[in-house]
Amino acid sequence: MVKKEFTYRGKTIEELQKLSIEEFAKLTPARQRRSLLRGFNEAEKKLLAKIKKYKAGKTKKPVKTHCRDIVVLPDMVGLTIHIHSGKTFVPITIEPDMIAHVLGEFTMNRQKVSHSAPGIGATRSSASASVK
Repeated sequence: MVKKEFTYRGKTIEELQKLSIEEFAKLTPARQRRSLLRGFNEAEKKLLAKIKKYKAGKTKKPVKTHCRDIVVLPDMVGLTIHIHSGKTFVPITIEPDMIAHVLGEFTMNRQKVSHSAPGIGATRSSASASVK
């Protein structure tokens, strides 16, 4: 079985990486396009600087971020980014299918609630059982 080469809106990864942010924004859905054309805030600029430094080989530290609302750009493909889930940093490897999504989509920030048995005195029947 031949693996099909990834394309996003008819462009390969290499072609997407050569595009500027404005040109890439024209290919994205409306919400992401608006976010990209508005520009990056300070936290997002800091993250992009960390990514550029990591790709250049100037640092070995993993790229960690609290910035869950940044759009995944073609330059991020192949990197492992540690995204904060509210409690811990979850390592996520960016794949080509993730392009034009938001980083926060890939880490769950809510955990399943599992309740144990009720405590003594929590219900009427348990209150009478404790008074022996």
